[in-house]
Amino acid sequence: MEIMIILAVALVVDSTLGEFPNPVHPVVWMGKLASFFEKYGAGRSPLFQFAYGALMTLFLTGLFAAAAYFVLAYLKSLNVVPYVIIGALLLKSSFSLKALHQAALRVKALLLRDKLAEARYELRSLVSRNTQNMSKPQAVSATVESVAENICDSFVAPLFFFLLFGVPGAIGYRMVNTLDAMIGYHGKYEYLGKFAARLDDVLNFIPARLSALLLVLASFLSRQDGRAAWLGVLSDHSKTESPNAGWTMAAVAGALDIQLEKVGHYRLGKAGTALVPETIDASLQIVSIASLIWVAICFAAGGIHFALTT
Repeated sequence: MEIMIILAVALVVDSTLGEFPNPVHPVVWMGKLASFFEKYGAGRSPLFQFAYGALMTLFLTGLFAAAAYFVLAYLKSLNVVPYVIIGALLLKSSFSLKALHQAALRVKALLLRDKLAEARYELRSLVSRNTQNMSKPQAVSATVESVAENICDSFVAPLFFFLLFGVPGAIGYRMVNTLDAMIGYHGKYEYLGKFAARLDDVLNFIPARLSALLLVLASFLSRQDGRAAWLGVLSDHSKTESPNAGWTMAAVAGALDIQLEKVGHYRLGKAGTALVPETIDASLQIVSIASLIWVAICFAAGGIHFALTT
């Protein structure tokens, strides 16, 4: 039962406080430690980089997951109250829903005031691509893409692994996802980050498809085009290089009758409706409803588990 209390407290903390300050944020610690180890693997032979990257990924993931496990086990042996509080704070650090919404709304507010340069700068907190020459519709597209993709990475997946493996599972997932974001792309980190990128793909395989289904259901409930969302998932999910990202983005593109495009990489959906700043609101509404459905499923699963084990 404590697990469900931990989840409830973590959700309340996220919805009220948002992100922790950087000095005490476990994900920031993950990033700093990854940066420390990464510099010793860069610039070597491809084989060395791949092996080093794999070992670094496994070591850091195991380190943070094990630390969470042993800290919580110790606290639970002392008293359930600190166990629940620290467990909830650690779980909260693995997901970030409020911060995602706030970042998207900041971009929307700047676009509404025609502050395109500032909006491009703000977009850097949402996407890794070059935003310097984006038009207003492209900025809207990038924001909606990030909102759609991150319902999986930043919410559904961490709670999925929390349900399976507790707080250490969510922390371990966040470490892999952080490494993928830092070194899991082509170019400088082609080989160093390949293992982290592939492991992230494996871990997100089920959560991405589950997220797409949640978005389709949310599209029906929000009176958007749920049927088009489903058809978009079926037809466009494979158009992205990532085996997972296209599922959620295609669902939102279909639901809103818009085309999402990363120039030179993919186009998802049909350009039936213009991309305007208000499109960001519509995407956030769908994601919010999908998130609520997922929370209900998590509590239902926890309740069933509790009933079966008591």
